[in-house]
Amino acid sequence: MSVQAYINFSGNCREAVEYYARVFRTENPQIMLYRDLPPGEDFPVTDETKDLVIHTSLDIEGSTVMFSDVPPDMPLIAGNNISLMIISNDMEKIRSMFDQLKTEGIVGMELQETFWSKLYGFVTDKFGIGWQFNYEIE
Repeated sequence: MSVQAYINFSGNCREAVEYYARVFRTENPQIMLYRDLPPGEDFPVTDETKDLVIHTSLDIEGSTVMFSDVPPDMPLIAGNNISLMIISNDMEKIRSMFDQLKTEGIVGMELQETFWSKLYGFVTDKFGIGWQFNYEIE
């Protein structure tokens, strides 16, 4: 299991990631835009969101750091734009940790299957820390 940082931006993710790629001398990132979402996803892609980054990552000194833009209707305040990502191949462990953190916390997305994972969820704990959980097969 690993813990990774996930940093959100408000429309300038591509600029930031390309900057970090130069600073940390990484390979050019693969950037997925909102318009690249598979058809039929519940998230409506609009002219305002289509060119925003839905996901990208960089390998910085041996650690994966992930990035995305938030949709315009999602508030982004400096301080809530970084969350920790728990990646595990143990669904029961993910469920247990998620359930404990959601006690007195706020669930942003219940654990569920998505197009990228058999089990994914997001919760902000009682201390205001955002946690993302992602099931990944080894």
